[in-house]
Amino acid sequence: MSDGHRSAQVPATSRTRVGRPLLSLALASMMDEVHAHSGAVYLLAPGEPVLEMAVVAGLPRAFAAPWERVGLSAPIPVADAVRERRLVWVGGEEEMARRYPRIAVVLPYHFSLAALPVATETTTYGAIYVTWPGGHPPVLSDREREHLTAACDRLALRLERALDESRPLLHEPDLLGVPAMGNVAGSLGSVEAARMVSRLPYGLCSLDLHGRVSFANAAAAELIGLPVSRLLGTQLWASVPWLNDPVYEDRYRGALFSQQSTSFVALRPPGAWLSFRLYPTTTGLTVRVTRARAVAEMHRAAPQPDETPSRLVTISQVLTLAGALTEAAGVQDVVQLVADEIVPAVGSQALVVLGSRAGRLHVLGHRGYEDPHLVERFDGLPLAEPTPGTHALNTGVPAFFESQEQLERLYPRRHETPDGFAAWAYLPLIASGRPVGTCVLAYAEPHPFPADERAVLTSLGGLIAQALERAMLYDAKHQLAHGLQAALLPHSLPTLPGLEAAARYLPATHGMEIGGDFYDMVSSRGVAAAVIGDVQGHNVTAAGLMGQIRTAVRAYTTVGQAPEEVMRSTNQLLIDLGADLFASCLYLRLDPARGRAVMARAGHPPPLLRRPDGRVRVLDLAGGPLLGIDGSAGYPTTEVDLAPGSVLALYTDGLIESPGTDIEDALAELGRRLAEAGELPLDDLADHLVAHSPAARERLDDVALLLLRARTET
Repeated sequence: MSDGHRSAQVPATSRTRVGRPLLSLALASMMDEVHAHSGAVYLLAPGEPVLEMAVVAGLPRAFAAPWERVGLSAPIPVADAVRERRLVWVGGEEEMARRYPRIAVVLPYHFSLAALPVATETTTYGAIYVTWPGGHPPVLSDREREHLTAACDRLALRLERALDESRPLLHEPDLLGVPAMGNVAGSLGSVEAARMVSRLPYGLCSLDLHGRVSFANAAAAELIGLPVSRLLGTQLWASVPWLNDPVYEDRYRGALFSQQSTSFVALRPPGAWLSFRLYPTTTGLTVRVTRARAVAEMHRAAPQPDETPSRLVTISQVLTLAGALTEAAGVQDVVQLVADEIVPAVGSQALVVLGSRAGRLHVLGHRGYEDPHLVERFDGLPLAEPTPGTHALNTGVPAFFESQEQLERLYPRRHETPDGFAAWAYLPLIASGRPVGTCVLAYAEPHPFPADERAVLTSLGGLIAQALERAMLYDAKHQLAHGLQAALLPHSLPTLPGLEAAARYLPATHGMEIGGDFYDMVSSRGVAAAVIGDVQGHNVTAAGLMGQIRTAVRAYTTVGQAPEEVMRSTNQLLIDLGADLFASCLYLRLDPARGRAVMARAGHPPPLLRRPDGRVRVLDLAGGPLLGIDGSAGYPTTEVDLAPGSVLALYTDGLIESPGTDIEDALAELGRRLAEAGELPLDDLADHLVAHSPAARERLDDVALLLLRARTET
């Protein structure tokens, strides 16, 4: 928690009672010195690596509700400031979207932010952040930096003094300007001023920082369609049904954050369009309401709202999309989700997702292009090539081109390979500070990208990058798991005289999809053998031990050991390896010419035998304990008739065991299916048994199945 110093984290909230509101005064003074718009003080929670919001100033606490409690490991400016013991500066909405997409998704507004630790040389007490409206320069001045740093140092010393004197901190109220409510004349300063406002030909409302109406003139009430008494003390989007849309509340939040006037139009049913103009101050907003006749005329000729989907991405939509991205597993899942949900939501018609690997771009997926060759030309493109996609990725700055002329002016080579689209957004995909790739959104018509839309797209780029990074890691692990599993299991089964064989393997669906189930067939020096087994676990350790067991069984079979000796030798091997894992196993020495099989079992589920007449019985063989438990254990053998047409079904417990199912019932059901479908070709029979197994469908455990059919040699 320190730069070269040992640092303690002290829960300042466990101390109290300072004579004056220490935190509120310190925050207000700091904001006044640097002309900040809003801010908050965080204190370390008692006994937890968590920052708790203690005091908020300038804006309602609800605006920062998702960050009331912040873990020190969270990718949040105040947490970064504490962890790294330095000032963290975010110069605007695009930088916020790039570095802290989680914040930008919830607050896609034009503002700057500085976060600083509240700490002495040895002790960290918490952190402070302050924000400025959108008009602040993108760089923090030296004067502002010095004032902020000095103010945090002073607060840390005061908290240290309070701790030394055992003076705990009392709860302090948030610092918000609350205008007077109810009395119109009082809220405006004079009765005459109130009369003047009431005579204005347009509507006028006053909202406090919480969005509540503190004043409305008669014209506003008439335009909105509710009496003044129904409006006072309420939020417009709560009291007026046709304003109950996140878009309108978002404009109120945006105006307060950016301190810039904004406007929107809304349809008052059945056909009256109203214009709302918001003028923010540090204590609230003034709202001017007028009829929007020109807008109404335009909408009469335009398609109805249900005919043309809105292209405005609201906060709720962004949060929904962000939640969906967290569910995407593989790379193609991410591409599919972006194509199905994000592309339509932002009004785009085509998509390309490019990944970055070994200094080149690679096409991970695309949608909306009639000619796929137009996209595939990017595959393998060096990052040094001067293209908009490589430039966005190399610089980490998104690029927006409103028209083809604008794109070709900067990248003339694009004129040679037109893709049929007229506007583009190139979003760099940066995750954990590392370039992952580029997301390209293409539009069929020229498309302006206003500031709020650029902020939303940049935020989505950050979320896509995080999802893509997880997906690429998942795919890499998935490929590793399947490659390792494929290397450890036989690629094909040998052809043995008088026998047909078929096998299936399904890994468990959780973890790395790699496990310890195995099967094999051995033919050496006239000896034919089969084995199936199950090592504890679904991980690399289990798979590695499985490979050793399979190799050992092959070796012991090749040197001519009898079935009981093969089992004893393999058991001793596991004990000597000291792996602390056990394994079940079933080993068969096959003699189809004599119609016999000799079996040895080590704690494995009993095999099923289907006779030529279709009857199925469970072979309840004698056996010994699991391999790897008792070095002195013996494994008796059982000889079984294997007449031509008989089918032996060897399996692991993943084929029959599932929660809530009795093992005897599951075994009986497997036997019934084997009896019914036993005449099928062996590969079809294997597919049938796996497909109709509830346990195999749930895949809570690995599944291995080995089928052997005795046949008459011709």
